[in-house]
Amino acid sequence: MRIVSLAGAGLGLGLFLTGSLPCAADPAAAAPAPIVVVPGAEQYAAAPSPFPSGVMIAVLSGDPKTAGAPYTLRIKLPDGARIPVHTHGGTENVTVIAGTFLVAIGKTFDASQLKALPAGAYVSIPPNLAHYAMAKGETIVDVSGLGPEETNFLK
Repeated sequence: MRIVSLAGAGLGLGLFLTGSLPCAADPAAAAPAPIVVVPGAEQYAAAPSPFPSGVMIAVLSGDPKTAGAPYTLRIKLPDGARIPVHTHGGTENVTVIAGTFLVAIGKTFDASQLKALPAGAYVSIPPNLAHYAMAKGETIVDVSGLGPEETNFLK
């Protein structure tokens, strides 16, 4: 799966805040700065195939391509968008930000099995567990895990 990395993308993905400029004697000088992303500041790119047309992905933090590195993605789905049956090599943590995210476990897409997760809901899917999803209304979810992020679509 092709995902744009935060590294080298510039400050447009969020606001990087530091209290003041660190000096050489400042023990916090080596500490990383927090990352703050406000709604509307995300830099979305079209999701690759086999995601349906209109699905957009933004990297909020981290680098999903780096082994062992934490990352968070924001995915925006238009109403009715279906994410085909797939698995991940690592745990996938999903928080619903807006809309309704319909999810189910299984190796075949069966709309009758979808369970509605409203805004504020959270689900954690173990590695290699086949699952699928669909958006009801425009839906935004945050997906986090440890890299490398790999999505394997099943046929």
